[in-house]
Amino acid sequence: MSGGLFALLDDVAMLARVAAASIDDVGAAAGRASIKAAGVVVDDTAVTPQYVQGVAAQRELPMIAQIAKGSLRNKLIIILPLALLLSEFVPWLLTPILMVGGAFLCYEGAEKVWHKLSGAHEETHLVTELSPERERAMVNGAIRTDLILSAEIMVIALNEVADQGFWARAAILAVVGVGITVLVYGVVALIVKMDDVGLGLARRSSNVVRTVGRGMVAGMPKLLALIAVVGTAAMLWVGGHILLVGADDLGWHGPYALVHHLEELVHDATGALGTVLGWSANTAASAVAGLVVGAIIVLLLHVVPRRRDHVRKGTTGGDDAHAA
Repeated sequence: MSGGLFALLDDVAMLARVAAASIDDVGAAAGRASIKAAGVVVDDTAVTPQYVQGVAAQRELPMIAQIAKGSLRNKLIIILPLALLLSEFVPWLLTPILMVGGAFLCYEGAEKVWHKLSGAHEETHLVTELSPERERAMVNGAIRTDLILSAEIMVIALNEVADQGFWARAAILAVVGVGITVLVYGVVALIVKMDDVGLGLARRSSNVVRTVGRGMVAGMPKLLALIAVVGTAAMLWVGGHILLVGADDLGWHGPYALVHHLEELVHDATGALGTVLGWSANTAASAVAGLVVGAIIVLLLHVVPRRRDHVRKGTTGGDDAHAA
């Protein structure tokens, strides 16, 4: 009887070890998938604070909480089931879908660069009091934007664990979805409240504390500007890399082979720093590729239509003047 009990306990212990190993595998795979999606995560973190700029301080955190809940719904209720179905029944669609998302990231990054260079910035109107309807509209707008970024994050993550079983993929994507949402919106909450913390410190009696507080308030615009720049670079890098790898997977090997060859040349030529500098060369080349693709899309969607409008208006104006 005791032998049977010990055998049962041994089986339970073995199952516990297997379960623990499975949890470790899921965690490790989720970590790898999250790293691959880092560029989109940075962009998500950079985009979200704009939705609460100028809003009364007491409404900032509640609005961020609502956006975070919407982001979780996007990832776990809408995107995760669709991604799993695609990976299970039509896995060949993942690469083209990923490339479409990569092209969108390239376009978003190149559009930001174009706005910066051309001065074509959108006007922003800051508000301090929101009606419930206006607040809901702003939150819903942020959630719609998050849907696009979340879809890209989840598909990138899924592509990294496509060789796992169905339930393992489901668990990994759920971990990635929850973890990234907590990370992004936790960081966003810290960013948008940093100036309030600085103002509180600036009112303290200690000269050192007041100096730190004033420095935090003065540094927030620079921090937000830096995040925007990093987010743009990350979009171009991730988007370009997705397109290069996707083209290679679909049979067009030349572009990615060229980038990989450049990485190897830098790696071999730089000794101890070869790994870091080789990766940097690959990243820079991917960002350049992303900028080129994005610039073409911006040209087609913005520049060409505007030129046509100017020509059409000029022609109409000339005809009207001639008629007069």
